[in-house]
Amino acid sequence: MNVFDCAIKIEEESRKLYEELATAATVPELKNLFTLLAASEEEHRDALVKMKMDAKPSKAQFKALEEAACVFQPLLAKRELMTELKNERDAYLHVVKEEEKEIGFYVESADQAKDEAVREILLKIAEEERKHLSIVENIYSFVESPKNFLAWGEFSNLKEY
Repeated sequence: MNVFDCAIKIEEESRKLYEELATAATVPELKNLFTLLAASEEEHRDALVKMKMDAKPSKAQFKALEEAACVFQPLLAKRELMTELKNERDAYLHVVKEEEKEIGFYVESADQAKDEAVREILLKIAEEERKHLSIVENIYSFVESPKNFLAWGEFSNLKEY
């Protein structure tokens, strides 16, 4: 299976999930958070598509990667958790866990790869996932920043959002 096709499929499923959560969320901050996360997944997908176009197709084939492994079945997709997360203020923690799982998936797959070109591609995707995790953390910080501020003059050296 093509490594990039797998990664792109996972990102598309993640985007759909965040869009569903944004629609279901009743808390404005969560609606905003999930909307931004969905947009972030779309940008991440576009980055993977660009990586795929730049890579040689023959080098992106990984026989150990099965179609079943490329189906993103996040913890978030469980019905009872979906109901809980649409109003959960700490939903971000679940999102971070899922991003970390994705990074682990690509690193483990790279460890299993016998072909050095495939291994290199998987590690590049893992690095792209790490960048995406950083973006997710920044999105959360942005959404939460209006609630977290200090008004004292002695803290005036802190950055504002």
